[in-house]
Amino acid sequence: MNSTDTTLGTAGGGTDRRRWFALAIVMTAAFMDLVDVTIVNIAIPSIQREAGASFSQIQWITAGYALAFAAGLITGGRLGDIHGRKRIFLVGIGGFTVASALCGLAVNPEMLVASRFLQGGMAALMVPQVLSIVHATFPAHERGKVFGLFGAVVGLGAVSGPLLGALLTEWNLFGWEWRSIFLINLPVGVAGLILGSRFISESKAPRALKLDLVGVALVTLGLLMLLYPLIRGRELGWPVWGYVSMAGSLVVLAALVAYEKRKAARDGSPLVELSLFKVKSFAAGIAVQTVFGVALGVFFLVWTLYMQFGLGWSPLKAGLTGVPFSIAVSVAAGMSVQKLVPRFGRKVLQAGALVMGAGVLVYIWESGHYGLDIAPWQMALPLVVMGVGMGLIVAPLTDAILSEVPREHAGSASGLINTVQQMGNALGLGLVSVVFFGTISDHLRPEQVGPAFADAFQNALGWVAGVMGAIFLLMFALPKRPAQHVEGEQAPVAEKEPALA
Repeated sequence: MNSTDTTLGTAGGGTDRRRWFALAIVMTAAFMDLVDVTIVNIAIPSIQREAGASFSQIQWITAGYALAFAAGLITGGRLGDIHGRKRIFLVGIGGFTVASALCGLAVNPEMLVASRFLQGGMAALMVPQVLSIVHATFPAHERGKVFGLFGAVVGLGAVSGPLLGALLTEWNLFGWEWRSIFLINLPVGVAGLILGSRFISESKAPRALKLDLVGVALVTLGLLMLLYPLIRGRELGWPVWGYVSMAGSLVVLAALVAYEKRKAARDGSPLVELSLFKVKSFAAGIAVQTVFGVALGVFFLVWTLYMQFGLGWSPLKAGLTGVPFSIAVSVAAGMSVQKLVPRFGRKVLQAGALVMGAGVLVYIWESGHYGLDIAPWQMALPLVVMGVGMGLIVAPLTDAILSEVPREHAGSASGLINTVQQMGNALGLGLVSVVFFGTISDHLRPEQVGPAFADAFQNALGWVAGVMGAIFLLMFALPKRPAQHVEGEQAPVAEKEPALA
């Protein structure tokens, strides 16, 4: 290991308190991204009314971020390996802040769409660096605590976006209406940029790497061919070219694998480090992460549609209903890594899948039993159960996947994991058209809307419960215990941040 990989954690050891400032900075950046994934949805009516955006433009305001983010994650991770994770993180958070300002100051829907694309691209530079900075800053024996904190951030970010968006839109600060959901990022981003340049220490891959431009082009093209039809398919009526594009994406991604094998053999600087898939914990975890992303993609969208359109709740009421879920995820995530996984290992994750599935089934029963008269307090029980289950999964899954990943491939591993998370979410969003909208008639009278959305919600949640069962079975391929709980200090972990949508 050469000197370029020395950081506060390794150099200063456990007595250097500055590493906790570095942790707070990167966790704040992670939270900004998690919130921005969902905060826009709640403000869509305000954007349509004040900015005059068409339905197609609204689609792109939400989809543009996701497309740019997913397409750039692997490249962003590799750039951190090559040019320094601190440097790329600061570029990312600075660009994210500028893009947020452009979103908030957009003079027309076209500018807002373009700014959202830029925002997603900057997030793709920022996000892959988050936990690689953490693993380079903290020694292995402290990472359990750090992953617990990270899981808590994930839980808060999961539902804070809709709640924060509802509050900012309803408060209409300074007459900004929807613009405040973007402008609130400015002081946070500026503070992160200033403090990050001071407290975060630099780290790189231990040997010189080059950016694989052909790999960048192939992975970007393949992901766009897959995700674009999924995001736009329902609006466009699922045209034939969409299916052709998705099938073609598999050909492009197969060409990427073949090229990356040759690239690795030729100069050892591939964009996608295929040798990572020889690590059983990583390969199995990628499969679990992808399927888990599908479940989350389905649930969070149909949940919002059910409350706001089916039950007719206000954005604020819907946002507040998610608070018990957020608290449960945060508490369970902290306990799982620090207390439960060291003792019970993989069984904690499998218990999480079963508990979350049980919560989904309770939610289905309550929705059918109480009908359109269901109250937020009645939803609290299934949401808490689901939140506990999710919390038992998110933080330990990070640990299990990445515990055996070599330091030099941290950025590549992070990019792959974040990318499959986004792909899973996109697949889930695509499935919503089948499992939710597929059960709703195109021509509903006003009095039919509520019951139709409630029935569709129950149908979609049945699919989510089935996916959680599949995740439980897939988890048997994970190691019984993450490597650091067995051997102590070992190869450093890479970084990961789930993007919940």
